[in-house]
Amino acid sequence: MTQTTVGARAAAAALAASVLAGAAAAEDEIGFYLGVQESPHSVVTGDIPSGDDFTAGWEGRSFEAPVYYGFRWTRWRSETFGWGVEFTHSKVYADDETLAESGFERLELTDGVNVLTVNAMRRWPGQWGPVTPYVGGGIGVAIPHVDVEDRGQKTFEYQLTGPAARWTAGASYPLGDSWSVFADYQGTYSMHTMDLGSGGTLETNLVTNAINLGVSFSF
Repeated sequence: MTQTTVGARAAAAALAASVLAGAAAAEDEIGFYLGVQESPHSVVTGDIPSGDDFTAGWEGRSFEAPVYYGFRWTRWRSETFGWGVEFTHSKVYADDETLAESGFERLELTDGVNVLTVNAMRRWPGQWGPVTPYVGGGIGVAIPHVDVEDRGQKTFEYQLTGPAARWTAGASYPLGDSWSVFADYQGTYSMHTMDLGSGGTLETNLVTNAINLGVSFSF
């Protein structure tokens, strides 16, 4: 056996050991949360009964059915870095002043704004004793349920309306080997071009701000 062959086999064995060690070190974490979510005003353009663009005031109503909630899956590739997928069901209702100004009878994304992203996550275990701080961010898409009514013309359906992003900062606390509780602030930004049943479109960009409380399971 030549030295080159021995070296190649040794390198292959080292690579395989590294891959297996990385797989063994990976940790999957699944989390579910509820919280309080609101959304600041946004400019709405497009086919509007009043004929003019307007600034919409939004209400979150987090605890009214359907409630605000989210799911998060993270694969921690190391003690400090991971990636994953997250879905958040947030909501916006146009307030009474907005409806009066715009001429819409209903203007809602209440089942819901629905942001789905691929995330990168960073955590710092051991920094605050048992409490582990973390931050994260991701990009993805908005899939809202559009609920609009204008002089008898209704739009009531899920639509893929545009790109979205999220950012998160919080901390978790272990309840045992597998279970933890966590709290975080989370914001999202989503762009929406919505098709109306009347044949027109509405466009707006939404920001949400939320305080989440949740529980997670690691395996």
